[in-house]
Amino acid sequence: MAKLVYVTNVSLDGYVEDKDGAFNLYPHNDDVFAAYTDLIRSVGTFLYGRRLYETMAPWETNAALAAQSDLTADFATAWQAASKVVYSTTLAAVPTADTRLEQRFDAAAVHDMKASATSDLTVGGAHLAAQAFTAGLVDECQLFVWPWIIGGGKPALPSDTRAELELLDEHRFDNGVVRLRYRIPT
Repeated sequence: MAKLVYVTNVSLDGYVEDKDGAFNLYPHNDDVFAAYTDLIRSVGTFLYGRRLYETMAPWETNAALAAQSDLTADFATAWQAASKVVYSTTLAAVPTADTRLEQRFDAAAVHDMKASATSDLTVGGAHLAAQAFTAGLVDECQLFVWPWIIGGGKPALPSDTRAELELLDEHRFDNGVVRLRYRIPT
């Protein structure tokens, strides 16, 4: 069975977005960007909430992003290679290839995806990830913790779920970002 991995940027005080709903808080850093690319290279399917999907879709629909550098071209290629499932009640269509639109999160369907997948899946978007956590579907967390305190906003992790995590790996980047990789024991 494939793993479902929650991957997100998070402030030191635990938020993925600020009080105004902005989640493009973190400055570009080549080393962190390359680590993200390495991580997504092994992903077969991305599970996204609408807002995160709309942020990521330009990696396929806007060729100028990939044309910026070898790093961005590599990321775009890795991102486009995976399937996507977008959970949204407001989108009528999706502009990217190999993308399925779902009206609601169905835990049983995600469990079946994990069971039949040959590559890991990621879940992105704090609200969608919270649903996956609550359903007991998340196997691993990879948190890119930025050395910023933003004072409030949307929490990265669900507040209504309790889990003891096992640290698998940690990596400190030169800009102060720390990637923490945790397994969620079953």
